Amino acid sequence: MNRTALVVGARGVIGGNLVDHLAATGEWNIVGLSRRGGADSGPVRHLSVDLLDSDQTADRLAGLTGVTHIFYAAYQDLPSWAELVPPNLAMLTNVVDAVEPVASRLEHISLMQGYKVYGAHLGPFATPAREDDPPHMPPEFNVDQQQFLQRRQAGSAWTWSALRPSVVAGVGLGNPMNLAMVIAVYASISKRLGLPLRFPGRPGAYHSLIEMTDADLLSKATLWAATNPASANQAYNITNGDMFRWSSMWPRIAAFFDLQVAPPLPMSLTEVMADKAELWEEMVADHHLRPTSYSDVSSWQFGDFVFAWDYDVIADGSKARRAGFHEYVETGSMFLRIFQDLRDQRLIP
Repeated sequence: MNRTALVVGARGVIGGNLVDHLAATGEWNIVGLSRRGGADSGPVRHLSVDLLDSDQTADRLAGLTGVTHIFYAAYQDLPSWAELVPPNLAMLTNVVDAVEPVASRLEHISLMQGYKVYGAHLGPFATPAREDDPPHMPPEFNVDQQQFLQRRQAGSAWTWSALRPSVVAGVGLGNPMNLAMVIAVYASISKRLGLPLRFPGRPGAYHSLIEMTDADLLSKATLWAATNPASANQAYNITNGDMFRWSSMWPRIAAFFDLQVAPPLPMSLTEVMADKAELWEEMVADHHLRPTSYSDVSSWQFGDFVFAWDYDVIADGSKARRAGFHEYVETGSMFLRIFQDLRDQRLIP
């Protein structure tokens, strides 16, 4: 195996699925970076690193001389958009500062972004968003990170790519942005309490167009962009390829959990689910689930964020298709597959 991948943020939904995908190809040595670390297995070894500590990052990554590809998917969550910029830019900078000087065979740095580049988090934006849309008023750490790579790459042998998924869905614990887990736990608790499944977001969000990005599909796209010479120094929107309205998707989700659908009722999940930790512990015991803390399975703040989008959140994915990436996932089937996977892993009843 001549290629070595450094996956930064290896314990998140995106990074974890990418590690699995790279390992499954049998063509990569893989080093996973995260604050928590992990258990080594096969071609995968893990390093525990505080990426905000530049000295520690440089020290612990000094031996990674064989790295050929950096896949950056780390994220530091903070309350405001302005607060997000310094730590998220610093972590990327510290990784590149540590690896670039020692990895003489470095070929590519892959950056994970999102629709915040288009201002999707601020309010209604031009849709479907295109990679060449004009920028919006900062702060926005995704933009700062890409500009850093563009400046750093000038005159270098390595190239970069930026992937822009919609809301990413996959199996992963302890992640602040895991909508599939939000829905699964919300539905499971609703069933435990004998309640129908109500959409908790804004009324307009129930009928607006939205799209998702399957974590496995995103892994394939990330690897494709990082190894396709024609994709060098390019950004790509990566989505499942379809779009939907929660008004149509919600009954399919409810049916999986054997729940009735009741009319939407706007509510803050952060508030109404705050007192459900003891109930969750009872469910874990009664259903013989894997012992998992309530904080690791609940991302209520992120759920509130997504379910507040009372405007279309869609992007044009044709650039990637024109460049040769043609993978597609039907979103309804994706949700049901993830929910079944969560059951099979004994994470939900």
